[in-house]
Amino acid sequence: MLDFFLPNGAVTKSPTTAEHLKWMRDWGFNFIRIPIAYPYYLNFDRTRNITPEETYHVDEKKMDEIDNLVRLSQENGMHVSINLHRAPGYCINAGFNEPFNLWKDQAALDSFCFHWSLWAKRHKNETPEKVSFDLLNEPSWRDDMNDQHGKKGPVPGADYRRVAIAAKAVILKENKNHLIVADGNQGGSLVIPELADLDIAQSCRGYYPGAISHYKAPWANKDINNLPEPKWPGQVGTQYMSRELLENFYKPWIELMQKGVGVHCGECGAYNKTPHAVFLAWFTDVLDILSSNGIGFAPWNFIGDFGILNSRREDVAYEDWNGYKLDKKLPL
Repeated sequence: MLDFFLPNGAVTKSPTTAEHLKWMRDWGFNFIRIPIAYPYYLNFDRTRNITPEETYHVDEKKMDEIDNLVRLSQENGMHVSINLHRAPGYCINAGFNEPFNLWKDQAALDSFCFHWSLWAKRHKNETPEKVSFDLLNEPSWRDDMNDQHGKKGPVPGADYRRVAIAAKAVILKENKNHLIVADGNQGGSLVIPELADLDIAQSCRGYYPGAISHYKAPWANKDINNLPEPKWPGQVGTQYMSRELLENFYKPWIELMQKGVGVHCGECGAYNKTPHAVFLAWFTDVLDILSSNGIGFAPWNFIGDFGILNSRREDVAYEDWNGYKLDKKLPL
């Protein structure tokens, strides 16, 4: 649910309503993830870059807005995953200038822990069945945290462990039973062995391979006009696309579960430029592998380009659903 996804403090064009949540419940969903940009709930001068000190200038009314959606979701039978999509010192997306680097700077880690302490306090009396805390969306390593197209790689395991341990401490201080989730390394794709002993669940992604899931997505491809046509199964560029490819990708995640670590797929789906028939064939395999191994999943998103409603695909016979366009063929 992207209500609080924008760092500029603006509300999404499609705010979540009680009616949306009722539809989700009636369709059998029981989990939502709320990716939050931490600047959304801060007070600072947005005409310039934020300072480290201003990352502490919390607007309680803005936090109340977020918690109103949390409560409304829970009232409709949803488990709510509170996620810092943009956290002090790191975001996988561009569009905002971070004043420090979460993986390098103690000041960034201190602010990160401050924010998680706030959320843990606000939900200190809730059970793990009601709420969980997804520490950071899709960690990766970049020398320049503000360069979205800079060279990316996995976060060094020791750095990820240090950040996770610090955040875990402030969260469990409020409630020792709180449920904590860490997104997989290198944008959610890699298991984090350095966290396996910390009683922290791990979150994978349902975007592999990107040639299928992010076909012609402008933020993921420098040249969207010269990409090989997606096929499933079939040869796409230099790679043969098949279920076997997926099974190999998810094998480390399944093995992690077998060691007793909780695993959830926090995001999945495909951008609306992937041909619908290819998308459906691929997504059916993705969800079958996840579900058959007991791994829950959350499509990105409910309303929008990856969504169940209003995905804006040009090759779908949509069904009208209370003024929205419903992609009824989705294998959900």
